[in-house]
Amino acid sequence: MKTEIVLDNKNTITMKLLHYFITEKNYNPIILQGVEDEIWLENLDEDYKIIRIVSGYIHNNEQFAFDKFKTKRIMKKIKKKTLSLNLNVFSIFLDLGENVTEQLNENANAMCVNIKVEEDLGKSTEIKKAFPDLVKNMKFSEQGMELFMKITGDINKHNKEDAKRIEKIFKPKIPVMTYILIAINIVIYIYGTFFTDTETFLKMFCIHGPSIRAGQYYRLLTGIFLHNDFFHILFNCYALYVIGSQIESFFGKFKFIIIYFFSGLIGALFSITFGNYASVGASGAIFGLMGALLYFGYYYRVYLGNVVKSQILPLIIINLVIGFLSTGIDNFAHIGGLIGGLLITIAIGVKDKSTIFEKINGFIVAAIFLIFSLYMAFVFAG
Repeated sequence: MKTEIVLDNKNTITMKLLHYFITEKNYNPIILQGVEDEIWLENLDEDYKIIRIVSGYIHNNEQFAFDKFKTKRIMKKIKKKTLSLNLNVFSIFLDLGENVTEQLNENANAMCVNIKVEEDLGKSTEIKKAFPDLVKNMKFSEQGMELFMKITGDINKHNKEDAKRIEKIFKPKIPVMTYILIAINIVIYIYGTFFTDTETFLKMFCIHGPSIRAGQYYRLLTGIFLHNDFFHILFNCYALYVIGSQIESFFGKFKFIIIYFFSGLIGALFSITFGNYASVGASGAIFGLMGALLYFGYYYRVYLGNVVKSQILPLIIINLVIGFLSTGIDNFAHIGGLIGGLLITIAIGVKDKSTIFEKINGFIVAAIFLIFSLYMAFVFAG
């Protein structure tokens, strides 16, 4: 005997809303412990980053007040986890009792709508403003079992496609350009150490303000491939291998090279602006890769969990602190490289995340910062 699935009003609306927010707006479900009769969805790229579909019955003002209190508490946890300063939440209540007389929308960052039947979605001013295409996408010709199969099939298909996309981004790739840069650094170090006079070699190609201002501009590039001693090149090559391989995997070879050399250039300009000494080393460019990793980690923080907060930020801060507390470390190059790497990464964008508007703004800011750095290095400090 064939069993027919009968969806009641709440379940039908819930499934259609899930279909819309997941397949059309790319929201992802959030798993919350102890939360019943409601579904939380998250998309940090939308204006309303959190969607709540609340199917549980809320009888009176006291229950509604408790719901708002619980929501604020959960939102604080999500803010902390995602490093978000501001999170807008849109709550869709499907079973709000007549005894709830409190104003629904006291806060623009916490929008609430009361939906009794599907037609209420088209009457809601808040829905029309926030999601103008929702009602259109709620229309299905299927009913009952066919509707259930249609919606679950579409959601599963979307989730599989999304999983493939994320897997493609995070799948480890052979970091060819990283290996080439490491090899160049090692070859130059071996040549300068064993086949020529090391001190003379470093003096000829290091980052040195007066020499660069005198016209030896090549030092801005050559200086980032020189290293003082074995431990200096060992540490920088190891850092380049660990961080560079990640950046090259996430952004691709071409964008990786842009980030590396732009960061190295800005680091060198900061060095001759604020440092009154000769400088060598790839650390400015490596700090730029850290800036790129920080920007990438912010956009993909949902998938990286607490990595940004627990690993990337502490790594940057610890290295900067070591630079300030130690002698012989060009921390100005580190700071310049970090800022340069962050800005140029905004300009080239993060795959599937950055908008054209963000990239254009990033390019403008990066160009202005480069001009400012050139002015500071050649005019102000000269």
